[in-house]
Amino acid sequence: MGRRARGRRLQQRPQGAEDGAEGGGKRREAGWEGGYPEIVKENKLFEHYYQELKIVPEGEWDQFMEALREPLPATLRITGYKSHAKEILHCLKNKYFKELEDLEVDGQKVEVPQPLSWYPEELAWHTNLSRKILRKSPQLEKFHQFLVSETESGNISRQEAVSMIPPLLLNAHPHHKILDMCAAPGSKTTQLIEMLHADMNVPFPEGFVIANDVDNKRCYLLVHQAKRLSSPCIMVVNHDASSIPRLTIDVNGKKEILFYDRILCDVPCSGDGTMRKNIDVWKKWTTLNSLQLHGLQLRIATRGAEQLVEGGRMVYSTCSLNPIEDEAVIASLLEKSEGALELADVSSELPGLKWMPGITQWKVMTKDGQWFSEWEAVPHGRHTQIRPTMFPPKDPERLQAMHLERCLRILPHHQNTGGFFVAVLVKKSPMPWNKRPPKLQGEPREPVRSGPTDPAELESKPVGGIDDTEITERAENVENNGSKKDGVCGPPPSKKMKLFGFKEDPFVFIPEDDPLFPPIQKFYALDPSFPKMNLLTRTTEGKKRQLYMVSKELRNVLLNNSERVKVINTGIKVWCRNNSGEEFDCAFRLAQEGIYTLYPFINSRIITVSMEDVKILLTQENPFFRKLSSETYSQAKDLAKGSIVLKYEPDPTKPDTLQCPIVLCGWRGKASIRTFVPKNERLHYLRMMGLEVLAEKKKEGTVLAPESAGGSGPPEAEEAGAEHGVEPAASASVDTAPGPDPAEGALPR
Repeated sequence: MGRRARGRRLQQRPQGAEDGAEGGGKRREAGWEGGYPEIVKENKLFEHYYQELKIVPEGEWDQFMEALREPLPATLRITGYKSHAKEILHCLKNKYFKELEDLEVDGQKVEVPQPLSWYPEELAWHTNLSRKILRKSPQLEKFHQFLVSETESGNISRQEAVSMIPPLLLNAHPHHKILDMCAAPGSKTTQLIEMLHADMNVPFPEGFVIANDVDNKRCYLLVHQAKRLSSPCIMVVNHDASSIPRLTIDVNGKKEILFYDRILCDVPCSGDGTMRKNIDVWKKWTTLNSLQLHGLQLRIATRGAEQLVEGGRMVYSTCSLNPIEDEAVIASLLEKSEGALELADVSSELPGLKWMPGITQWKVMTKDGQWFSEWEAVPHGRHTQIRPTMFPPKDPERLQAMHLERCLRILPHHQNTGGFFVAVLVKKSPMPWNKRPPKLQGEPREPVRSGPTDPAELESKPVGGIDDTEITERAENVENNGSKKDGVCGPPPSKKMKLFGFKEDPFVFIPEDDPLFPPIQKFYALDPSFPKMNLLTRTTEGKKRQLYMVSKELRNVLLNNSERVKVINTGIKVWCRNNSGEEFDCAFRLAQEGIYTLYPFINSRIITVSMEDVKILLTQENPFFRKLSSETYSQAKDLAKGSIVLKYEPDPTKPDTLQCPIVLCGWRGKASIRTFVPKNERLHYLRMMGLEVLAEKKKEGTVLAPESAGGSGPPEAEEAGAEHGVEPAASASVDTAPGPDPAEGALPR
């Protein structure tokens, strides 16, 4: 239709028809301004199915359905490490939440956010404030701005309440090796990283998190989330979780298989527990989704169990209420583990959380409503759709020994949440198929027998198909073939693994004798204990522009597995090359992203600043020395030009002031100091010190300087030249707050 014809047709429409159809005006009042008909929150098959399975206690069905039809309250979690998280909590409670008391929006009283009773240390809150109210109410502008900015800088995470449960039940500690099998978008992964860094004084915890996702694009979302926590102990990989490769590590010069202490297995599911936020589930729900996903879920859980260390803990979770995806997977996994796995009793681990015990009897229903109580009753024509592992075990004793009642099912009406299922498994011994005695290298292998014909046997067959010894042999063969360059962990060859998505740059560790490092070591007076072996770049040729750092455990993983794992991202940026670095004593300046990891090893070029100094440094682009305190000036005056560390130490005698330490990267110019801190991080620190700066208002009064040195230069011409030498406009944007594209932080050059 042409533009004129469309214009004529619009003029001919009767008054009130703008909203789509009859009654459009009412819909507009109800908030459906796009003119789309409201989705009817009803599905008879859904109700029939769950009433028949009796997952909801007697007499609570109406409340259950009523809760499902209500919108989900917004929940937020305060992320970050201990002392910083406490300061944010203090700021939230004493400033923003207080301002919401007695506030009315459109004649309706605003409900003040409440802490989740079961989340430790009041670090998670829920509120009934909708996004629409938050965005459109002038009275809530400051609170909304706070949420947006703190989320972007990684200090607050918008996360559904029930999805916070699995990491808590995983009970991870700083020394644990953790695998997150289906990690994107990454909110649970960030919880796990926080657990690793429970002690902020330890820059390199012994443990690490390997976060995996099958979807290449979602891996970059995962990188974006993880990067906000600036940890050297996280690696993002891209594999199918059901066949994620077994990794090897070097232990005292000998190759050993990497077994994980903790595994999070949050599998893909039909998602009928998310109906409150994903309203199209109402329309699309059918049992077929669960029947199709059951096999994949079981394969992923089995693969996880294989890679768990004896005594380790694995959490299996779904956002589905369906026993085919929940108890059926757990029962089948327990049955084929032959006692190697058992369900842990976690009933006392989250006091305050309301949950229903797992069920022990269920039936299978087809998408057209036909029920089956046992595998034998399933017609042969349906054997591809319905599997024997979907039914509960027949033997009452075996069923009782499984303790399926130890599973947790969270129902929406109990604590105003989404629906969820969690089971915690502990590994007592190796899986039955991993108990074969090790073969000597070169010993002939047993011939592979033809596959089982009985469907039940077929289902219980382990995934992976490669035993531990074969992995070790392969690893040693790769090591001995001499074709691999020392310290270079490139992407796997395409013949051995199909590559999807972007081709990643290699991870190249800095050789011990690299001439690049001594000037850095001297300039910053790095401690002899500094682990320079853990420094890496992302280029094999040309000038090294960025230096990254990983923990020694992740270095071990990277060096020993580059042939079999597709690494998307790892390491944090600790140094960036100055454009005119040769003019100064050191060609590399510090990067804010890695400063908390690097700071414990730096013994020189540290300036201790007061809170007033921090405020000046964060609100003015290039403050002259005379604007700073005399103590700061006396420390800065004798330092050569170049990168510096600005450290604020809290004063315990003044409890009303900021009580967490702050470490900032700066540049000591000829007569001034500037900070190199991303915008959102600046806003965050200023808020913690009681200064409110709205992003939109930065033109008025307070200046929140962009990091680009190509913007307004320093006050003196001579100073400007020096500053421009430090940070060219092209590379300045690299260290600013991340842009909307999650991949920006994922592909460093």
